[in-house]
Amino acid sequence: MHAGTAARPVTPSTILAAELAALCRQLDDAAAVPAEVRERARRAADLAAGLDPYLDECTTPESPALAELARRTQSTDWSSRSADSVFLEQEMLSGHVEGQTLKFLLHLCGATRVLEIGMFTGYSALAMAEALPAGGTVLACEIDAGVAEFAQQCFDESPAGERITIAVGPALATLEQLPETGVPFDFVFIDADKAGYHDYVDFLLESPLLGPRAVIAVDNTLMQGQPYTGVGVTANGEAIAAFNRAIADDPRVEQVLIPLRDGLTLIRRAP
Repeated sequence: MHAGTAARPVTPSTILAAELAALCRQLDDAAAVPAEVRERARRAADLAAGLDPYLDECTTPESPALAELARRTQSTDWSSRSADSVFLEQEMLSGHVEGQTLKFLLHLCGATRVLEIGMFTGYSALAMAEALPAGGTVLACEIDAGVAEFAQQCFDESPAGERITIAVGPALATLEQLPETGVPFDFVFIDADKAGYHDYVDFLLESPLLGPRAVIAVDNTLMQGQPYTGVGVTANGEAIAAFNRAIADDPRVEQVLIPLRDGLTLIRRAP
């Protein structure tokens, strides 16, 4: 994606807004449609299109470091960096409202040690690092070495970047190498390969890596609405639907799926 290219709709709310806008244009071109129907469709379109900008406006502003990281990500041509096994695009960025949500959650649970599985250019990792107290750490797992290098350059220019350690390679391999006697994680954010979601959560639940009150946050659990509409379901959509069913049926955990951006599921061990 090049600078100035608008992000494509990839969340339920932005897809809904785009569909309603297209519907309004069709209704405007249809002479037989009553004016009150067109007005009703226009109100629905405005309701959908205005939601995300209003959330952004009413959320604590991002730091200059996060704004710069977002700018760099959005001005980079990711199509030239994508490989057959890894598809990259600017829409993978967590973004302002989700970043502030993660920071808020870390403050609420008093986290000092954070694990991230799937980092991309590091927006969420840096947001979480900014929320940590002195001595707090983020271990960010990223499989793409080029993306990890991009993120590290941004971290090096940020006051909170020194709290982040990047582990390049398959996340499960990284987790398996962590000492079982080490300090456990207070918070985990997962935003990686969707087919691996259940394996990551299952490994963490069965390991000593989670603190007693640890929270696992899992991104993209609405996956553009595919799991509940059944329309245009991709491999990622199937993987998320299977993950959501598995977590909902897992007696080891309590969870809530929040309709934030493309869906954020919060998970903790059941009492």
